[in-house]
Amino acid sequence: MHFVDAEVWPEGSLEVLSQLEVDQLRSSGQSGLYPLLRRCMLAVLNSGSESDDTREVLEKFKDFEVGFIQHDRGLKVSLKSAPSIAFVDGNMIRGTRELLFSVLRDIVFTRNEIIEDPRFDLTDSLSITNAVFHILRNARMLTGPVDTNLVVCWGGHAIARGEYDYTKLVGYELGLRGLDVCTGCGPGAMKGPMKGATIGHAKQRVRHGRYLGVTEPGIIAAESPNPIVNSLVIMPDMEKRLEAFVRLGHGIVVFPGGVGTAEEILYLLGIMLHPDNAGQPMPMIMTGPSSAAAYFKQIDEFVGKTIGPKAQSRYRIIIDDPPEVARTVHAAMREVRAFRREHGDAFYYNWRLKIDEEFQRPFTATHDSMSALDIREDLPAHELAANLRRVFSGIVSGNVREDTAAAIEQNGPFMINGSERIMKLLDALLRSFVDQQRMKLSAADYQPCYRVIA
Repeated sequence: MHFVDAEVWPEGSLEVLSQLEVDQLRSSGQSGLYPLLRRCMLAVLNSGSESDDTREVLEKFKDFEVGFIQHDRGLKVSLKSAPSIAFVDGNMIRGTRELLFSVLRDIVFTRNEIIEDPRFDLTDSLSITNAVFHILRNARMLTGPVDTNLVVCWGGHAIARGEYDYTKLVGYELGLRGLDVCTGCGPGAMKGPMKGATIGHAKQRVRHGRYLGVTEPGIIAAESPNPIVNSLVIMPDMEKRLEAFVRLGHGIVVFPGGVGTAEEILYLLGIMLHPDNAGQPMPMIMTGPSSAAAYFKQIDEFVGKTIGPKAQSRYRIIIDDPPEVARTVHAAMREVRAFRREHGDAFYYNWRLKIDEEFQRPFTATHDSMSALDIREDLPAHELAANLRRVFSGIVSGNVREDTAAAIEQNGPFMINGSERIMKLLDALLRSFVDQQRMKLSAADYQPCYRVIA
């Protein structure tokens, strides 16, 4: 294991900080940003790591430190005991340096211009949507496109090699059709579509392909940004990350995954089932190789038996056919384009999409909050979807967040309660994720962080 000490000039963003901002970044106190900054910068520098255990990563680089050197001509960042994987011949890789300063940009902006700005009431639905817009605009995610061509790809980081190769084939077909890709920025199904799209873009001489990565501090250490990402944004929490996906994207492709992917599916379905979104086009394709057919069958059955056939009508499942996936998405973009034009809506940000406050309010997974979730058949479909999403979100937190994992070690697994029928369906789905080794990269010895009880 090798470490590097280095001093780095900014690349791409936030070349200048005020003394107040630097003091905030240096401070480890309650109002300081240093712990958050250190965590996110370490994740960027550790891109390519084979571990998704946040505590293991933080322990491995426990001596890693970030400092700031003020010069008349700008800011320089000093790094101590940084991962050597971020350097070549003693120099930081340029793409890594760009992403490193994207972290700095987003953390400073979100604290000073969003959280501490009285213009944004983060308990109000419309204000939250505006805050997401401002963070994305500051990250230069809204400089285009002039067309509807951004495909959001969801899927797991802990997937089999055959499934990963399939995501590359789909990405390649998307790239051949001039479509750009946005993912959660990590490895696995988040990296594969980007990798494939780069080849498709190269063949079509698309010189400014966009490979957008959207993440948040709670998972970034377990899912370090992959090296293909050329625009990265750190959203302040999972809910704003999910909103960024559906406001930015013009279509969704879902690859095999685990609880995180199930969370994303239920988030989108819950939103699209809201009556105000009845006529809004949002193409959603679930796809994977033949080996993943059973996975999507289980997801489809769970959706149908919990939130109903109307939810099933909002997506299509295509197995083992990358060209058909890309053709379907590409064709659906025309409907999205026509709808946006008819209603005078922007191509680069979906303002018309109604997102209920239930899907925007940050959910912190604790033993009390998980056991208190209301999961029963007589809830409106979009409300049941919101609470089921929180179940999966809590399990993701237990799998990857070091503070949640520590609470589970101390107090035992989360207890998930609900109606007997839904709990049986949920338990069967989660057991299948464990059996198929979809929970973590170290899936062979995975110990569930939850218990499902009726």
